[in-house]
Amino acid sequence: MEYRLLIFILVAMMNTVNAQELDLKKLRAIEQKLDDVMELIDTTEIKEKLIKVEYDFKNESSDINKARIGIVYHEVALNLSFLSETEYKGYAKKSFDHLSELFNSESTPKELMPFVASYRASALSLIVAETKKLSLLGKSFDLFEEAVKKYSDITYLPEFLRGSVAENLPWFFFSKRKFSKKDFSSIIKKAEQNSEYANSKVLSFTYWAWANQYQGKKYRQKALRYLDKAIELDPEYKAGRTKAEELKSKLRK
Repeated sequence: MEYRLLIFILVAMMNTVNAQELDLKKLRAIEQKLDDVMELIDTTEIKEKLIKVEYDFKNESSDINKARIGIVYHEVALNLSFLSETEYKGYAKKSFDHLSELFNSESTPKELMPFVASYRASALSLIVAETKKLSLLGKSFDLFEEAVKKYSDITYLPEFLRGSVAENLPWFFFSKRKFSKKDFSSIIKKAEQNSEYANSKVLSFTYWAWANQYQGKKYRQKALRYLDKAIELDPEYKAGRTKAEELKSKLRK
């Protein structure tokens, strides 16, 4: 028992050190360079970003551009080919492969790794949706768990993406679906303690996602408050506002 406790403490310390070694200013600067390709919902915008980011990567294959193209491929797979037969099949694997190159490279800046690790795990889950290879889902959540342990104290991304994957799983994956409630609650708590933890776009999605998971009467008033926040944070309908308005209307019937 004492040996297992020691191992647990050592692992926790290692994860804390990993997070503390990151330069937060550099991490926020990288986030700004990636923000325009993350969490996209407009299909026209995604197609335009795909063309631009591929062009940029062809002309300069920097680490940032490789991350951008990996993330755009993820957004293409999620929004243009998820659970349907389209010309964009295979983009989940493209995303995973590009991000894996960065993940396994010793030269990748450590401040870029939270984004690479998180989207890499999510890309693997999209491969599961395309290939129906359910054995990969467990691997995806293993990658998520690693990213959450290392980076969730300093960035919302690993919990946000894991929660997003979990909430869309069929009911019989109940052991993994539980992460949707856990992760969105965790992001909200951290954002309330630190206003710089997550941007308005992410919080709009997160408040809606929390309310979507807690639709019962017990949490009705809190869910409605969170839906109002999701709406307020998304004045241009680029995040969670549309879904928040739809759910708000449903809960008030």
